[in-house]
Amino acid sequence: MRLSCSVLNVVIAATCLVSVVDSFTPSLTRIVSTDVRQSKVVLHEGSDSGFSLGNLFGSASATAPSLRGSKTLESHPSVRPHISPLNLLLPEERKRRESLPSDANNMPLPFHPDVKSGVLSNGLPYVILPNRSPPGRFEAHLQVFSGSADELEPQQGIAHLTEHVAYMGSRKRERLFGTGSQTNAYTDFHHTVFYAACPVQTPRGGVPMLPMALDALVDVMEARVEPGRLEKERAAVLSEMTMVNTIEYRVECQILSTLHRENRLAKRFPIGKEILIRNWKPNDVRTWHRTHYRPDNVLLYLVGDVDPKEAEKVIAEKFGHISADQQAADIKPFELKQAASDLADAVVAGTVKSQQSWHYPPVRHDWSILADHKVDDMPVKPLDYDIHLQDPYPLDDKVDLLETCEVAPGKEIRPHIFRHELLQAFSLHLFAKRPVEPIVDLKSFQRSLARRVALAALQIRLNVGGRSDDPAFTFVEFNQLDSAREGCAVCSLDLTAEPHRWRDAICKSVSEIRKLGLYGVTPGEMERYASSLMTDAEQLAAQGDRISNGDQLSYLMETVANGHTFMSPMQSYQMTARALSTMTVEQVNAAAAELCSHITSMHKDADPMKGPAIVIACTPKGIPEDDPAYCDEKSLVETVYEACQLEVEPEEDVVVPHTLIPEDELVQALQNHPPEWSGGKFTDGTPSTAPDTLTRPFTLRRLSNGIRVGVAQNQAESQRGHLRLVAPGGRDAEKRLGFKRGTMSVGARTMQEGGAFGPWTRQQVELFCVDHLLMVEINCNEESLTFDFVFPTTNVGNVGFGDEVQLGITGTESVMQIVREIIVGFKWEADALGRSKQSFRSQHESLQKNLEGLSTEKVTEALTGLDGRFLSIDVDSVNSISLEEAQAAVMSQLQPSNLEISTAGDFDVAEVLELIYKYIGTIPADANAQFIKDVLNEPKWTARVPLPEVPGRHIELELPDSDPRAVAYVAGAAPNAWGFLADGTTVAERVLAADKRASDFDKRRRSHPLFASAALMLVSEITNRRLFSTVRERKQLTYDANFSFSGFERLLGGWFLVTVTASKEKAQLALEACKETLHALRKSSPITIDNVESAKRVVLNRHEAELRTTAYWTQLMSGIQQESIPLKGPLSVTDFHAVVESLTTRDLQLTLECLSLDEDKLYTAIGKTVLPEGSEVPEEQLSRAPVIGMRRGGALTG
Repeated sequence: MRLSCSVLNVVIAATCLVSVVDSFTPSLTRIVSTDVRQSKVVLHEGSDSGFSLGNLFGSASATAPSLRGSKTLESHPSVRPHISPLNLLLPEERKRRESLPSDANNMPLPFHPDVKSGVLSNGLPYVILPNRSPPGRFEAHLQVFSGSADELEPQQGIAHLTEHVAYMGSRKRERLFGTGSQTNAYTDFHHTVFYAACPVQTPRGGVPMLPMALDALVDVMEARVEPGRLEKERAAVLSEMTMVNTIEYRVECQILSTLHRENRLAKRFPIGKEILIRNWKPNDVRTWHRTHYRPDNVLLYLVGDVDPKEAEKVIAEKFGHISADQQAADIKPFELKQAASDLADAVVAGTVKSQQSWHYPPVRHDWSILADHKVDDMPVKPLDYDIHLQDPYPLDDKVDLLETCEVAPGKEIRPHIFRHELLQAFSLHLFAKRPVEPIVDLKSFQRSLARRVALAALQIRLNVGGRSDDPAFTFVEFNQLDSAREGCAVCSLDLTAEPHRWRDAICKSVSEIRKLGLYGVTPGEMERYASSLMTDAEQLAAQGDRISNGDQLSYLMETVANGHTFMSPMQSYQMTARALSTMTVEQVNAAAAELCSHITSMHKDADPMKGPAIVIACTPKGIPEDDPAYCDEKSLVETVYEACQLEVEPEEDVVVPHTLIPEDELVQALQNHPPEWSGGKFTDGTPSTAPDTLTRPFTLRRLSNGIRVGVAQNQAESQRGHLRLVAPGGRDAEKRLGFKRGTMSVGARTMQEGGAFGPWTRQQVELFCVDHLLMVEINCNEESLTFDFVFPTTNVGNVGFGDEVQLGITGTESVMQIVREIIVGFKWEADALGRSKQSFRSQHESLQKNLEGLSTEKVTEALTGLDGRFLSIDVDSVNSISLEEAQAAVMSQLQPSNLEISTAGDFDVAEVLELIYKYIGTIPADANAQFIKDVLNEPKWTARVPLPEVPGRHIELELPDSDPRAVAYVAGAAPNAWGFLADGTTVAERVLAADKRASDFDKRRRSHPLFASAALMLVSEITNRRLFSTVRERKQLTYDANFSFSGFERLLGGWFLVTVTASKEKAQLALEACKETLHALRKSSPITIDNVESAKRVVLNRHEAELRTTAYWTQLMSGIQQESIPLKGPLSVTDFHAVVESLTTRDLQLTLECLSLDEDKLYTAIGKTVLPEGSEVPEEQLSRAPVIGMRRGGALTG
């Protein structure tokens, strides 16, 4: 049941911008004044002037001179006067804007009162934002404004490799280990970012950590490039290249290559070129580092529990000595200095980086804009330098993405088809690129809100169309987002469909876009989505300084990058209220027309646009040309153009109920089935609770109909709540009760796809959820059915603004109505079953073409003896399930006595208990009794995971794929999350039996119900760290190796799984290294005190951070009153810290012995790709490297 406004929330939360153009002329106060010489030499990247691999990177040195030394320094070749990265937060610019006059129609947006910014004397800018969420922690991010888009032809991939070397080679970063800090780094087109998230003081000793964290970032600026570290990171990057090269990434690569064919982004992907990565020497990496890691080309962000004045002093002390000219001393050879200088000239001469934001990549764009839309033209080849890489180069991929079709005078479509044997479905990606419009005053802010209303309306229309009786597409999304990584606003239509329905999918989606562009939104939509924006802003304002450091920092970085005004949540709320109070439907419709203009302008009678629409289709390989599923560039362009000619009619408003359950119906239910409370009952030794008492940290009770209830207040997420309804059983019950394979899962998905209740249609219920900002997700796993609800806790679905507002019911009450109707009033619809079955068919078929997924499936088959509870559902099984069978399976689990409701949020606990009493307590105790099936004599909770056969076995899997990839696995039997093994014994019992000399104190500790669960968490953390140290750092065989448990709670037993990605040649070596690491943990290199203390910090910090989320609280409460999880009770929450802190190396070493780690009990596997039959790869052709994270802001994490 997609009773969800998840997409709406994404639309509302994102800043969706189109553009004006006066922002391209920067204020003089935003220019960094740096007196440097301007090079007069012109150099083409493809010329013979020093760009061959043989002579450009010829002199390698293993040592680097100090950056603090030289007295006579040459000017840095890449430094030019440029826009300050602070944009509006440059102190002079901020002061100027704050002095601008306001009038009745417009005013400058206010700046966050607490944000502090400045520039050191060496040109290094910084931003500080005090934020005590959580208290006692801070985050420091160093953003270097050079990424893969800044690389020269022989440097492709060097930005990412340098990030690895600088980050992993930092000695001072290692000082943060064991303090509860997290550090990492990532590289993208436009930047490289290093960060540290730390406590304010060290856990032991209370030493201030801000200087330590900044020391680590200074170390990045002054990186040593040692040969040993370079070799380690070279191996890691080459492994990462294999790991990320999934079919999804290859699709993203094709999309970006087409979308940005007119600029550098089409040829400069972060992962780079393998042939280059394998050959760079230390001096090559050092040269890149010294060219780009300089004070004027970075920005330091500091967010958290810090004092701005003290922080400024520390920043100046740590970073003040670095200078660009000192860095320049290490840029060798001379030819590269000249090349860097010429590139710098070209960057400042004509790119969005120089003219709009230094955060952007050095590119230009073919804008898709209205004919009367004025923008500053930028030269294609400034200074005769091919900065946009339009000429051919030796390392270019052998593919032509440059053709643009003129479908009518002045109307252009740039098409591309990507075919691959791993693709299962058809997908379409249709784009228009527009300049980013900075949001700096009330008018631009109001325009952004109008776009968000229009986008929300269109997305919900598309969602509804996607769940019609015969949907043309299986997924569809229309959005426009500012993308700093691409230097533009990207308007996108993304959809997937069955290959034979591709034409229908295009026609349906394009028609909906045209309808919005031509006719705009209805009055009901205007009211609905404007109200949602207001509620969203109100929730954010209520959150205030409780917004996490990470979220604040992400928003701050994105806002600064795009030149928007950074406001506080309260200021944003006030500006939203002011903007919405005067916003008209005509303004929204004007925004809608602009958003959809690249589609509406394609009509034969419409005026043409400037620039092309870009369309990429991804389709399975091998479809015959006479098949309806076949698609080529010609038919794709024709279909898009024809779809733009279809006649459309204005949207009609839908009557949406303000409440699903009338008051008189609720009164009648209270009379017919008067509820009563009883106390909570537990199996972990905790005494029962009273039925009429509120307790902390949660209140636990039972209703007279048998439903278990847990309620917790959590104010960290202001005006937000989370509710989880759990019905134990899942696919285990499917087998135990004799239902067809997959019936429970298909039934759960049918509920997700449906949603009609009582007298209300699915569309009405869905719009009710949109009005009340509800998100619903229904899942079935091996152990249970789970219904998750996210909701606002305030009045929503309001009508009007200000004093004239008419309040709707609270989000909390609306979610209780939905929960009640799911249990007693749900309507099962055949079309929802059809969509559910199609989803599972696609999942299973996609699995057969996914190396990691199929390999994992084969390992699971071997471990469980082909037990269907743990495997994907095959197509035949899915097809055989009827609507009645799906209904019977799911409803057999929705017996009140089987259910548990856990909810947490920013609400009054007594009020929520009253709502549960009325809406949930009045559900009859025998509801759904007609679906009950007889169970076996064996108690339900004794269901278990099959014990793997001994000896274990090795599995080899080959999957046809044009690109070489490999993944390896090591697996074996393990306890479940609470320490139960498949034979019914527990970790605690085994540990006590093995440790004959245990003291009475140790015996009591190990008898705590949380002991095994906590011990397994620490074992997992320690094992992952050991795998990283051995397999990646010491043996250099992989980028990443991961250890995890299956983590069942109700089923006895489970398994552990080690996953390691490697090249095909090194897969066996990586597998053996993982086995070696596991064996060493038991014998030759056992767990140390330092291992334990470090793991404790990680587990406790993660627990503390997650306690700030309502979702985590519902997860903690779920199962506390369920007999099927006998060790989970209130003590698992109240004693968490004490139990974790009490664990010893001896505890963990003995816990490790509860895993099947003996050689003869291990199951191993290697999955490899092989060339598809008949494929040939020319020797001279270099395979395209994948791009990382196309999703408007993804990056390559180091």
